Amino acid sequence: MDSGYDGHARARLVAEPDKPVPGLPHGDDRSPFTRDRARVLHCAAFRRLAAKTQVHTAGEDDFPRTRLTHSLEVAQIAREMGARLGCDADVVDTAGLAHDLGHPPFGHNGEDVLHELAESCGGFEGNAQTLRVLTRLEAKVDDDAGVSAGLNLTRAVLDATSKYPWPRGPSQRKFGAYADDALIFAWLRDSAPGGRRCLEAQVMDWADDVAYSVHDVEDGVHARHIDFARLGDRDERAALADQVSKVYSDESPAYLVEVLAELRAEPLLASLAGYDGSHAAQIALKRAASVLIGRFVSVVVTATRARHGDGPLTRYAADLVVPREIRARCALLKGVAYRYVMLRRGADSRYTQQRDLLRDLAHSLTLGAPDALDPVFRQMWLDASDDAARLRVVIDQVASLTDASAVTWQRRLASSA
Repeated sequence: MDSGYDGHARARLVAEPDKPVPGLPHGDDRSPFTRDRARVLHCAAFRRLAAKTQVHTAGEDDFPRTRLTHSLEVAQIAREMGARLGCDADVVDTAGLAHDLGHPPFGHNGEDVLHELAESCGGFEGNAQTLRVLTRLEAKVDDDAGVSAGLNLTRAVLDATSKYPWPRGPSQRKFGAYADDALIFAWLRDSAPGGRRCLEAQVMDWADDVAYSVHDVEDGVHARHIDFARLGDRDERAALADQVSKVYSDESPAYLVEVLAELRAEPLLASLAGYDGSHAAQIALKRAASVLIGRFVSVVVTATRARHGDGPLTRYAADLVVPREIRARCALLKGVAYRYVMLRRGADSRYTQQRDLLRDLAHSLTLGAPDALDPVFRQMWLDASDDAARLRVVIDQVASLTDASAVTWQRRLASSA
């Protein structure tokens, strides 16, 4: 194993004995990071991603991504990019698989509602919830006192999943750990530079941005929500650039308009005009997605190598280098999906219904706890020391649900009230 992954990086919070394997005299000969990947791939939270919204509501159509397919694609991009930089492929792959495990029903819309509801117990953040799922909520390993260690992943893998390696601050909407999880967060960040992400986390984060931007546009084109011909209008381009500057980028609208002009001129995107869903049109759409992903990855790998050299790059030995224009292009594609898919006509009423449903569900669970909770959360509620801790358990329960099961639970609890 590469020297960048020493015993400290391979350590688990709870020491585990060697796993005996019939026919192998020396037991399980997989690396600890390969075992981590298997643990995430086989866990219940990962399976539930199949029925959680990415951008299009899960179950609406057979083509668009769910959180599960998105996570598989992020893992694949991260694995190949990380391997080209010298990272352990299983570390970045596992981070990609795990990065969205904490997302609640209804995507970012649900995340905003739970943050509002959880204000008195420290707020809600999908990445902080991912840490909680990996280190507490998933059933795999207990310590000697019977306290759950979740999947008990290695320090390097937990660190690689941490997009925002800091606790919640007074004005921070993005953070990586709740106060309730401060001890495990301190353990996984032991010896890490304060507030700095390891290279593997940066690779995973860029892979997430690339998959998110390209694939959401691909899904939007296929669903006929996105038509690049609309960007032929100067005012429409200015409006998109302004929106992206506010939501996805620190760049000025003027600079984004310049980059958008170059992006529009790409023959790949021009070929998508008038998309009709035919076999030939789907080939053009897939080709555009493939080339864009390849370009976003290759340019970043080349830029990172140019700064840090040709040797293996791991952990805190290097930072990912994303050129300014490439980051702006990625943000603009995100903005295209945001403007024409998320904010499309009729979407507001659906988002309002989703928010109201989650508020009602959390209220019903609070009133009906502990009996209304799943058995695992019921025990956590009974063990909780105060109202804030009990509210956190209710939030954990809601966040664990899929889109469909949240609807089912809300209806069941409402009918029994």
